[in-house]
Amino acid sequence: MYKLLSAGINYAVPAGRRDGRISIKEEASRLPSPTFNIEQLTQNFAERGLSKTDMVTLSGAHSIGAARCLTFSNRLYSFNATHNQDPSMNPKYAAYLKTKCPPLTSNVGGQNAQPLEAALDFTTPNRLDNQYYIGLTKHQGLLSSDQILLSSPSTSKLALVYAKYGSIWASNFKKSMVKMGSIGVLTGSQGEIRRQCSFVN
Repeated sequence: MYKLLSAGINYAVPAGRRDGRISIKEEASRLPSPTFNIEQLTQNFAERGLSKTDMVTLSGAHSIGAARCLTFSNRLYSFNATHNQDPSMNPKYAAYLKTKCPPLTSNVGGQNAQPLEAALDFTTPNRLDNQYYIGLTKHQGLLSSDQILLSSPSTSKLALVYAKYGSIWASNFKKSMVKMGSIGVLTGSQGEIRRQCSFVN
């Protein structure tokens, strides 16, 4: 077992999962797109044996990390034929994001510059907590696939519960993480238990 800390709560998840000995680029494309709607997100998770509750719960992992500007810049500059900017996004938040992500045509820093990005969670980007859901209530979901959790009737109720009760989210998150960790487990002589997870042994 491996202990993690989430929102001040200690819990353990199974350790010793076998990883493959190669990385396949095409498999990464199976990750949910930042532009998916609720139906597409639900289907994507269902294909891995995860429920809609798991989907909403695991989306809270976006409380940490960052996303490249190209994954959400359309919400700032070219949303649709009627609105250049996504009207569901908090205007002040959008203005802040524009300082982090200028229009792609500006080519800031030249072709060799590091990709520009913004934190997935505006409030506590380095802490795994329920601020991600609180941000959704303020229309500060960075990706459209984040904000849609609050705008869709089938997911908004649970997202609001998690925004109000971080302890409920943390409890459910550990269960969904363990469930996700059992997807496609390699057995026997397949794969290896890596000494360093980012490199093959």
